[in-house]
Order: sequence, then C-alpha cells, then structure tokens
Amino acid sequence: MSARVLIVDDLFPNIKLLETKLTVEYFDVVSAMNGPDALAVCEKGLCDIVLLDVMMPGMDGFEVCRRIKSTPTTAHLPVVMVTALDQPGDRLRGLDAGADDFLTKPIDDTALMARVRSLVRLKAVTDELRSRAMASRVGDPLAAATAETGHNANVLIVEDRRSSAERLAAALGQYHCVEAVASPQEALERVKAGDYDVVLVSLDLQEHDGLRLCSQLRSLDRTRTVPVVMLADPHDRARIMRGLDLGVHDYLVRPIDRNELVARVRTQVKRRRFSHSLRESVQASMDLAVTDGLTGLHNRRYLDSYLAGLFSEPSLRDRPVALLILDIDRFKSINDRFGHDAGDEVLKEFATRIRGQTRGIDVVARYGGEEIVVVVPDTGLDAARQVAERIRERIEAAAFQVQRGTCAIDVTVSIGVAVRQAADDDPGQILKRADLALYQAKQDGRNRVVAAAA
Repeated sequence: MSARVLIVDDLFPNIKLLETKLTVEYFDVVSAMNGPDALAVCEKGLCDIVLLDVMMPGMDGFEVCRRIKSTPTTAHLPVVMVTALDQPGDRLRGLDAGADDFLTKPIDDTALMARVRSLVRLKAVTDELRSRAMASRVGDPLAAATAETGHNANVLIVEDRRSSAERLAAALGQYHCVEAVASPQEALERVKAGDYDVVLVSLDLQEHDGLRLCSQLRSLDRTRTVPVVMLADPHDRARIMRGLDLGVHDYLVRPIDRNELVARVRTQVKRRRFSHSLRESVQASMDLAVTDGLTGLHNRRYLDSYLAGLFSEPSLRDRPVALLILDIDRFKSINDRFGHDAGDEVLKEFATRIRGQTRGIDVVARYGGEEIVVVVPDTGLDAARQVAERIRERIEAAAFQVQRGTCAIDVTVSIGVAVRQAADDDPGQILKRADLALYQAKQDGRNRVVAAAA
C-alpha cells in the first residue's frame, strides 16, 4: 500500500527513525520540523496521513492538529499524535483538537503499521468520494465537515456485561441516542434494520467472538459504512491489531476513560457524516447528469442510454416496447405571446401531467425543446395508443395557469406512437417511425394521436 506519510517532529533523529520504519513498508515519507511547515505541506495536498509530535517549540502539536482539522481543505487528513504523553487528559486534549489516534513513545512497530494502514484505507475511500463530489460542484461538503459537531448520533453498544454496558450508555447518553444489546446476532439484526452512526463492540463477550462480529459488520453491504469501535482489555493487543487489519475504525482499552470514550465516538460520527455528505453529493451529481433541469424529467443523455440498453441487452431485445413522441401544439406562439418565462411554466406543467398518466416503469424524457418522449415497456401498439390518448385528454382538459395564476393558456398536444418491430436493429428506427407519426398528427390538424403502421 503506497501512501504519503508526513512526519512532524522537531528532532531530526526521531524523523529518521520513523522514516526508516515506514520506508521498509513501502510508504513514501515527507517531513517537517515545525508546525507552520507541516501546515504548508498539508495545504498543498502533499500527504495522506500525518504523524504529529506534540512537544514542539512555538506551535505545539495540539495547535497544528486543531488548524488541520478546522480548515476545510485539510480536515479530512488523518492525524496521529506521536508523543511521550500517555495520560488520559493528554489523549483527551488531542482528541478534542481532532486527532484520530495516539501512539505513545517508544513506538511499537506493529501498532504503528496497523494504525497507519487502517487510516490510509479510510482516507482512500474518502478521497475518491471527495474528488467526485468536488467535480460535481453540488454543495460544499468540505465546509460542512468543519462545522459538524458529532453529536445527536445513534449509537449501538454490544456488551454482555450489564454494568459495563450501563456505564458506557451513561457516558454517551448525554450526547447521543444509545442502545445496548448483549448478543452479536441481535446486533447484526439491528444494524441491518436501523441507521446507526457508530457501533461499539466488546472483544471480551462471554460466549461469542467479538472480533468475528467486527469482521461481519465491515464486510456486509448494509453495514460496511458504519464505524466500528472495539472495546478491549490490555491483554487484547494482538486482537486489536487484527481488528485494525480487518478495517475496524478505532478502539478503546479498558479501563475506559469517560471523556476519551465521548471524544472518540464524536470523531467517528463526524467522519461518517462527512462521508455520507460526500456520497449524497456524488449521487446528486449523478442525478443532475441524467435529469433535465427545467422539467425534472430524464434528459436526452439518459434516454439514449436507456434505449441503447433495450436493444443491446439479450434479456430485453425480444420484449415488446412502445415509444411515444409528444409535441406541444403551436408552442412558439405561447412564447411569443406570453414570454419565455410563461413558456417554461407550461413545459413544467406539461411534464407533470404526463408523469401523472404514466407508470413507474415508463421512462419519460425531454427530447428537445417542447418534445417529450415516453418509453412504455412490455406494451403493444393498441395499449400504447390508449396511453397516448389518455395523456392527450389530460393536457387538453384544463387550461395551464401561468404568471402566478393571473393567466390561463389552453394547450393541446400532438402524439406519434410506434412499437418495436422484429427487424429493428437500433433505437433510431422506432424513433423515426414515431417521429413520422407525430408529423402526420400535425398535418392532420394537431391535438391528436397517430400510431405508426406495424
């Protein structure tokens, strides 16, 4: 796994020691010997993870971490504090600054590599989502990440020792909605059915393997995006490392400090919500790419792709399909008389009425200008003509209200209908027949349906 690790330490021997360990494991290493230089490296996007010493002159590691995590362009970077400080209060201060984890000097090589690999994997997923989200220009998920509090989350605790579960729930309950279960089976059922932001799993369950549950949560499609935090005893070091290799997000070692528990859960909630906002941005961009901005219908790009699939997919090639092309009669005169804004209002209402007369499986797309295409799967010519006639009647039935209801416009539509024929090799043939039928409807006086001869 190749990734760029930034080592921040004011002592050169410490940098060289970490650099040697990381290089052997095929990580690329960059370094900085003070806070401002470290921030500059982060802001330029030259690293994937930061190993940050706490005790530095001038700007200490806590302040560096705080600035990294409060800047939208760097807030996503994982930060691991590397320090000789090992008291709960020191860890809490770092976690409050936004640190993702702590490594205590002298550094254990196994723990170092497990933690770095785990955080790099998480960042790789986030980076892919970030790049797609930023390319879509839908909202600003990076700015939202720095404003997230990490509170009011749904937390599930998997712990069969009642007293321990109650203590954990009491610590987290003032900030989150907390539930506790004793068995992995019930935990899996709840996570699959619910919307949890974090799952805490005890590795020391009496009759179950907590690590196996962690692995299941990380591998199932329904649960793999939910952060998992292990609760371990000091002697569980080997299983902690194994859990991190499996993709578990974080861990706490007993006796669990209340404030550290709250801080680590808050970090996981913030990270999950950031990832969720990125996924929503990506989905929104995908929707925009195939949606007409004015009418909310599918656009020409989507229609072309859908029709191509109807003719290329073996399971769809022999199934009946009908196609309607609809064109508003004398739409130019509407624009000329009432203005283009009124014309846009007519198009929106036109699309709404069409959707009201079609099924969920039908595809309704803006073909261009005032033309709309409706693809009606598994439908013959007679049934398609009935669909078209129903739409025509609905358009004619009531005047279109525009300009905030101050003006009513009578609108009619001409529709051409065609169905796929055995000899059709591509969508262009059925489209051409439907278009010719539409032309005939116009020639015959408009406000009518014409079906192409089979």
